[in-house]
Amino acid sequence: MTLTIWVDDWQIQCCGETFRPGDAVSWQLLEIDPEDYADVVGSERAPEIDFREEHHGQEEEHPSTRLQVLTVTEVHCRYEVPSDSTSNVHHPVPGTTEMVPVREAVGWAKARPHVRFAGYLVTSERAADKQEGPATRGQMRELGSTLPD
Repeated sequence: MTLTIWVDDWQIQCCGETFRPGDAVSWQLLEIDPEDYADVVGSERAPEIDFREEHHGQEEEHPSTRLQVLTVTEVHCRYEVPSDSTSNVHHPVPGTTEMVPVREAVGWAKARPHVRFAGYLVTSERAADKQEGPATRGQMRELGSTLPD
């Protein structure tokens, strides 16, 4: 079963680890309301999100889930202070989403005109869903081996 996971940019920037398609990762997954992400990822893509990745203070409540990363997509959108706002808090502007498939998630993204990097949409499978087979790129890295890109 394929899962779609939201990974905030700041989660990786703070203390996350780089990952790419083919890697095995162990993440804490929290359930979300997809509508909370509609302005960032677009109303068409938001319902696809199953979980968000979290690794700040949730260890006891949410055990890690072992996953095999299938795809990684950067999500960019414009942020503005809403015209009816009484504060200076910037919010995502609906309809400004730009998706960029990438080979690696490092927490930072190349600047794009008029939008800001928000995070990643990651498709994955639970590692238990995968049959035993050749070692993944992540497992090879753990063993100290290198693989060509």
